[in-house]
Amino acid sequence: MRNNTPHWRDKQKEQQLEERKEKQSPFTKRILVVDDDPDITFTFKKAFEEANRISGNKTSFHVNAYNDPLVALSEFKPDFYDLMLVDINMPEMNGFDFCVKIFEVDVNPRVCFMTSGLINREALKEQYPSLSIGCFIRKPVTMENLVRKVKAELE
Repeated sequence: MRNNTPHWRDKQKEQQLEERKEKQSPFTKRILVVDDDPDITFTFKKAFEEANRISGNKTSFHVNAYNDPLVALSEFKPDFYDLMLVDINMPEMNGFDFCVKIFEVDVNPRVCFMTSGLINREALKEQYPSLSIGCFIRKPVTMENLVRKVKAELE
């Protein structure tokens, strides 16, 4: 008797086809969200899904979200993402160290760091000279402001 559960390779093929379709559309913006709080990643994904629903045929967003930066690193696809939204304070690895690792394999992605704390930009520039530290999103953020900030960053 055959198991009706799709084989992992079938799922992998489906995901590859989906990614190919998204890559073909110049209006689709691919966003990587890395935050250790599952409520944040869930809410952000929903915000971008709602933005897609409202925008019609205009720019749409495809979001991949991770709650573990180490898993996000292991599954990262160079030259795939248009923007990364990365939490600064995560238990496994802070957001800056995560981005340093990402930039070893892909120098192109733009980054918005997310935090609920205070930021000392000068100290960060000294500690992470290889990072372009410019975009910050302060949490909590309304979904409207999140989408607006991301759209502005992608222009």
